[in-house]
Order: sequence, then structure tokens, then C-alpha cells
Amino acid sequence: RFPYAGHLGMALVPQVIDAIESAKSTLLFTNTRRASETWFRALLEAKPEWAGQIAVHHGSLARARRRFVEDALKTGRLRCAVCTSSLDLGVDFPPVDRVLQVGSPKGVARLLQRAGRSGHQPGRPSRITGVPTQAFELLEFAAAREAVDEGTIEAREPLIKPLDLLAQHIITVAAGTGFVEDELLAELRSTYAYASLTDEEFRWALGFAVTGGEALKAYEQFQRLERFEGRWLVRTTQALRAHRLSIGTIVGDADMQVQYLRGQKLGTVQESFISRLEPGDAFYLAGKTLQLVRVRDMKAYVRRAPANTDLAAIPRFTGSRLPLSMGLSDYVRRQLDRVRRDPFDSPEGEALDPIFALQRRWSTIPASGEVLIERIQTREGHHLFVYPFAGRLVHEGMAAVLALRMSRLVPITFVLSFNDYGFALLSREPAPLGEALDNGLFESETLEQDLQAALNETEMAKRQFREVARIAGLVGAGLPGRGKSVRQLQMSASLVYDVLTRYDPGNLLLRQARREALERQLERSRLHAALERLAASDLVIETPPRLTPLAFPLWAERMQEKVSSEKLADRIRRQVLRLERAART
Repeated sequence: RFPYAGHLGMALVPQVIDAIESAKSTLLFTNTRRASETWFRALLEAKPEWAGQIAVHHGSLARARRRFVEDALKTGRLRCAVCTSSLDLGVDFPPVDRVLQVGSPKGVARLLQRAGRSGHQPGRPSRITGVPTQAFELLEFAAAREAVDEGTIEAREPLIKPLDLLAQHIITVAAGTGFVEDELLAELRSTYAYASLTDEEFRWALGFAVTGGEALKAYEQFQRLERFEGRWLVRTTQALRAHRLSIGTIVGDADMQVQYLRGQKLGTVQESFISRLEPGDAFYLAGKTLQLVRVRDMKAYVRRAPANTDLAAIPRFTGSRLPLSMGLSDYVRRQLDRVRRDPFDSPEGEALDPIFALQRRWSTIPASGEVLIERIQTREGHHLFVYPFAGRLVHEGMAAVLALRMSRLVPITFVLSFNDYGFALLSREPAPLGEALDNGLFESETLEQDLQAALNETEMAKRQFREVARIAGLVGAGLPGRGKSVRQLQMSASLVYDVLTRYDPGNLLLRQARREALERQLERSRLHAALERLAASDLVIETPPRLTPLAFPLWAERMQEKVSSEKLADRIRRQVLRLERAART
């Protein structure tokens, strides 16, 4: 009755095995590469006879290994492939007749895309089976099914006027046959992304491509273009070579090649993960238990670990936590309202009834058009739980803004935690909620200023500027085989950022970095819409005697971020036992 995130669904391994055995060929999708490696090991340990019949596939594996898995799927040689979004698009596997999704898909479009990997032949149905990793994900699967039934799919919002890409494109065209300004501008405006590109913005991007802008025009490496007989062309072979080495828009963290001592490549892992290992330490990759031998020239040389190796690390990769999409969050709120009125209206509602019956008993379940706020006092202090059901990234920004607004009323310090359903503010003294509501706690007009005041926007923009600077050609990733580390790239980008901020504050790339940082990391536009919805909703304020089923995941989320010598699982288990004893009284 107190579910929380952080699980991988391993309790359902037997049911997953039954589902795989009932099909000819299965794709088992996970949301992260780490989860795919973990699930592959769990299946192989449960069914050792499946060795050679199942495989793992994700973007950090070597291309040859991914191709091998894809070919085996096409020909029907594999019983199951455990994969991530690396198999979402672009490859058809006629033998696949079943798809399993471990964990909430967090989006309707993602769920439909993965379902379409099965039955990929005319006249055959596509189907997907959800494998929830914790009880609340039943709500999200039910919401996704309702959205699919109604034909609701999230829109993909296109980028509008990304100037870093424009600068790169200008140099790319100049590297070929060159261009005439008016002709290139007309061509750019024929595209959706640059239809509203102004003359001033184009001239700025052209000037940046030619000289690097006001702050950098004194440096030779940024003198990249020159006009020759009316056409703009790349000036030197050095500038051409530098551009060819940095062209592209996919910017990721520095990865380290993993390969056997005899040369076969297995894939890549993040440099930060390998840096924590000592020679002789074991880790999982590509479904194999490997032992680190040495690290040299951005390559980790490994051998197969001994058969009796029990403890092995699983690499952590970026992009581990997908936020709930706007479309799916709307349907989750509808499901919650339906469960509130009639828990036995659906199989998921019936399964969740013990959880929501306790939620009703200790607090309430918010109806459609309501926002629930819970004030709970524990030995840790005073908790304020707010449930907008708007997605993790939105709640991160909302928690910071609301904490700032309340701290302006009284001197108070908050500890924040957030998940896809809500956020929590913990303080030693009670939060001035009533006064804050009277002063427009949820108003959206000053959102931009409050975000800048509540968060380290400069540091967020610096991090985002690393990508902008790479695409625009301000910093390079290094030569092939001698790539720069993430730390080196960040230091170079931060130096350029500081120079531009001081000597060229009107640089449009700085403005783009700030805008993208807020939109990507906090989904600013969704945050604005969520605040407007909260301001128009009815507030239901409850004071439960203890943590409720909705509040417990937020408490556990904060525990996961807290450094403690005590094992997290043990502390959470003790808290669950205390709450369950209270629930039985």
C-alpha cells in the first residue's frame, strides 16, 4: 500500500518468462540501458538454457554487436531481445509477435511506437503488454490505454530558429560551392524552423560564422569565411578541417570504448563510470560479465570475468529518468478521478483499491479540477505535499519557485523532492501556506524572474552552452581517437561563456542557451501552463496524521538523494512497516 519508484520490476520475472515462452519472438523494452542489462542478467539467471537465444540491444553497444542482434531478430533466431529505444524506429522484425514494456512508457507515442514493433505485417495486430515496476504504474498504463483508444498522441514540438545550427549550416554551405547571402536567406525561410528568421538574426549568424562575433573576432581560429567573387567560402584548409571534425547536432557525454585485449569492440560506457573502477573490478556490458584490465587512450581493455564472479557493477548511463508527458499526465488525472468515484471500474482500479482506500481514509483523492495539498508533521519536520500530476521536470521547477515565494514572506529553508505526481517541501517550521496563497502562490506572470532567482540559472545555462558551443563550432571535440573528456569540453565552453558574457552580452547564442536550459531541464512552457491550471483549480488542503500512499513515494525520493551510512532499502522497509501497522489499526 506504499509503493515508490526505484524498482526494476524483478518481482515479475516469472510472469515475463511465461509471456516470452508463449510467443515466437519477443522484444522486452526498458526505459534505460542500465535496466536492459539488469533484465538480461535476470532472465539468463532464471533460464540458463536460453543462453544464445536471448540478447541485449542498446545504444552503447558496438555497432557490429547491434547489427548481429538485429539480423538474428529478422531471421527469427532469437527468442527475446532486451532493448531500449534503440529498437523503437527504423527496423522491421516480422517474426516478432510480442512486445513487453517494463515500467511506465511515460508517453503515449512511445508506447504506440513500441507496440508497432510486433505484428509488423499486413493484417496482423500489434500488441504490447505492460510490466509495471511499482503499483502506481498501473494507473499510467491504464491512462495510456485510454489515450490510445481515443486516438490522443503527444505532438512533437519542432525547434524554432536554433541559431547554433544556423551558424553550422552557413559554414557547411560555404565549405561546398559557397553561397550568396540573399539566396541562402530565401532558402532558409522556406523551411518551417526558420520561416520567421529576421534579417538582423541572419546577419548576426553570418557575422558569427565569419569572425566569431564581437568578442572573438581577434582570434584567428574563428576567422572562418571570406567573400570571393560575390560568394562566401571557407577561408583556409584548417578551418575546413576543424568544421568537418565537429559537424553534427548530436552532442553526448564523452564515452569510453570497451574492448577485449585482442581487439573485439563491445560498446561504450561513460568515462565517469570507468574512472571509479580499479583493474580487476567486474562490470556488466553487452550481457557479459567483464573484468577491467587497464585503461589507455580513452579505451577500457577488458577480459571475460571468471565464472565464479558474483559482484559486478552495472554501468550508469545518462537519460535514466523520463518525465511523464503532458498528454499522458492529463489522462492520469482522469484515471485518478475515475478511481475516486468507482475503483472497480477497471482492472487497474480494482488492483489499486487497497492503496486508494487507505489514501481516502487518511486524506482524500483529488477530483478532476482539484489540487490536493497535504500538510504532515513528522520527526523530521513539517512536510508540504502538493500533487499537480504534471510530470517530474515541471514539479522540479514548480517546487523551487513556490519555495522561493514562501521564503519571501518569512525566513524559512526548504528541502525539496519531486516525482511525476507531485513535489514535497520539508522545513523545520510550518510553511506559510495560507499567506502565500493570498499573495498569489500559483500566479504565472512572474515565473521567468522567479525561476532565475530560485535556481542557479547561470550554471544551468553554462551546461547547456556546452551543446550550443559544440554545434556552433566554438569548441571542438578533439581529433579522432583523442577526444576531449566531458570535463575538458565543459571547461572550454565555460571559458567561452564567461568571455561572451563579459565582452559580448548581446550574443544570441547566450540567449539560446538560457532559453534551452529552462525549457529542457524544467519544461518552462509546461510549467507556465501547470501554474495557470493550479490557480484556476479548487484547492483541497488535508492534514493527515502520517505519510499517505501518495506522500510516501516523495519521502522515499528524498531518502534516495540523502547521503547516509544506513542502507536505503532498510530505512524504507522500516518506514513501510510502521505505516502498515498504523493502517491496520
